[in-house]
Amino acid sequence: MTDAPEREDVRPDPRTPAHRTTVHADPADPAVPAGSARRTAGMRAALAAAAPTGPSGWVALCALPVATAVWLAALPGVRLSRMGDLGLLQALPPLWYAAPVLLTVGFVAVLRAPVVRHRWAGAYVLALILVIHATPSLLYPTLRYAWAWKHVAIIDAMLRHGGAVPGAGKLDVYNQWPGFFEFHALVLRATGLDSVLGYASWYPVITNVLLLGPLLLLYRSFTTDRRLLWGGIWLYYATAWVGQDYFSPQALAYLLHLTVIALVVNRLAARRRLAGAGAGAEPGAGVEAGAAGPASPAGPASPVGPAGARALGTVLDASSRAGWRAAPFALLLVLIAAIVSSHQLTPVMLAASLLLLALGRRNRRTVLPVLAAVVGLTVLWDATVARPFVSANLSGLISALGSPDHNAVAGLARLGEAPFGQILASWADRGLTAAVLLLALAGALRHRWVRRVGLLPLLAAPIAVLLANAYDGEMLFRAYLFALPAAAFLAAALLWGNRADTPAENALPPGTPPRPVTRPGGPLRTGVCAVLLLGLLGGTLFGYYSKEAMNYFTPQEVAAVRYVAETPAGSRIISLTANEPGGELGYDTHDRLVLGDAAGEDLRHLAANPGDALRSALAAPNAAGGPTYLILTRAQVLDCELTGLLPASAVQGLAAAAAAEPTLRRVYANQDAVVYRYIDSDAGGGAAAPAGGSTP
Repeated sequence: MTDAPEREDVRPDPRTPAHRTTVHADPADPAVPAGSARRTAGMRAALAAAAPTGPSGWVALCALPVATAVWLAALPGVRLSRMGDLGLLQALPPLWYAAPVLLTVGFVAVLRAPVVRHRWAGAYVLALILVIHATPSLLYPTLRYAWAWKHVAIIDAMLRHGGAVPGAGKLDVYNQWPGFFEFHALVLRATGLDSVLGYASWYPVITNVLLLGPLLLLYRSFTTDRRLLWGGIWLYYATAWVGQDYFSPQALAYLLHLTVIALVVNRLAARRRLAGAGAGAEPGAGVEAGAAGPASPAGPASPVGPAGARALGTVLDASSRAGWRAAPFALLLVLIAAIVSSHQLTPVMLAASLLLLALGRRNRRTVLPVLAAVVGLTVLWDATVARPFVSANLSGLISALGSPDHNAVAGLARLGEAPFGQILASWADRGLTAAVLLLALAGALRHRWVRRVGLLPLLAAPIAVLLANAYDGEMLFRAYLFALPAAAFLAAALLWGNRADTPAENALPPGTPPRPVTRPGGPLRTGVCAVLLLGLLGGTLFGYYSKEAMNYFTPQEVAAVRYVAETPAGSRIISLTANEPGGELGYDTHDRLVLGDAAGEDLRHLAANPGDALRSALAAPNAAGGPTYLILTRAQVLDCELTGLLPASAVQGLAAAAAAEPTLRRVYANQDAVVYRYIDSDAGGGAAAPAGGSTP
């Protein structure tokens, strides 16, 4: 049993339980108004509660401001030129690493307090988000990630065309899932901004802050214990190493997906609480009520009031609360439609999660209407707007269903061809993924109540989808991303939960204030948790920062790509890889050839004889009749080096062959990029190259 001082949701007002020391004014004293006495007593109680108690209280109070100051002080010492095969980890000064360490120690101290305060725990989580995700935004003068630049180019083209982009070629797939791009085009029209570049650099911070809402709603559907609630949220952000929070349809669709899941699970919890209230004070009713909601002893208490009033309210509200009311279900339909129109994979993940949740008989009235909406809207969209893509790739999707082993390991390819730093970072990623999943499984085995609240279906559904498709080798990491909300909470239950499924706890009568399922851990347990959290956070930093050398683009690279984008319509642009800051700009008017996208024998030929492969590409006729340009940049070279796409000898040989090729004339160059124009294309009537190039 948990004693009174450890109860959650203790508020500083006259209704505070008797264990709180409160100074009351003498009610017989006419000089002191009753309302003033209550306010004074509440203020004194709040001040007493906020005062740090013991060493851990002082650590929790001081670590946050000190960590923030250390982080800000360390940023001017970052040298981006030091980035190598471990990315930003090599450029950050030692002082920077003190910030996440201090935040972790302070957060563990917050959870060790008898009563966990939302404001302190939330402040630590927000600080962690800033330290991890705002660091690149503050350091980089340009947008990171080539994929983010691609999405900027697509929005630019859709704005110019007022919708779908004709002549999009391979990028026509974005015409078939335009939700994300049309949304941001609408934002630009509404705000008068010229480009999304004004806020796209901060998209990881914005996305992660917005994720706090659905995470809180989801976890509060499982428990009211603040230690588990904030412990799960911290673990989520401390282990979210998959970099899918950048400016992309996946980031938006993932946020909406988690919101839908949180709304559905919260609705299930409300229905079970309603059923528990109608069942009366039968032994074990509290646990049964939490079977799809707060099944732990920390779950919300039954409604307070006379038994007759509770029963009457149950009867009157049963019809309206049994399923979905019109307004919440309409909101769900809007969210689902946004997901379906923005991303191919997320509706499948959402349908799989809802399908497993619907296996519980008592969940079906709530889950099945939402599942039907997801399946119906997805099928309708794929059969109409996205029909060209689905028809062209249907056979591949079907064949992938028969290769679950290949789908599961597709993302592990080519590790041996990368430099040592990337091999180390890759195994750190996989070790972190395995550790989180093992902690989650251990939490599910240790606590019975977490197996009754819908966490296991949310954990298993992405893994089931993993076996169905490789998703260009990314499915392993996408499955981890979608399973992480459930895995983080299960791991938190293991680290901070106590085994409280005892008959005495199960028999709590309705109206009893909720008891926390956890108690502050002792020094040994606290130390173990701190070390484990630091280890998990270290793995996340490896995964999130190790490829920053190729994700970061210098202003000189951006200028070179802009030069190429301004070449005449009908031009053909050749590049070594697609890792460029905006190589897709003007994709509706330019043809593009990426040498590194070759497969099989063509790629081996490029590695063995880069000069010959380059000459063959240049000699190929341009159907559009425009001039041909070759662009080589710093980030392209690093892309080949860090991913193991091509050996260093091939990259150097290609650069040397381009410099020595008599049919190529250098028209633009700076310290990080060079642009050549194919001379023979002039005979075909190609227009002059844009002005403004520089040649050192």
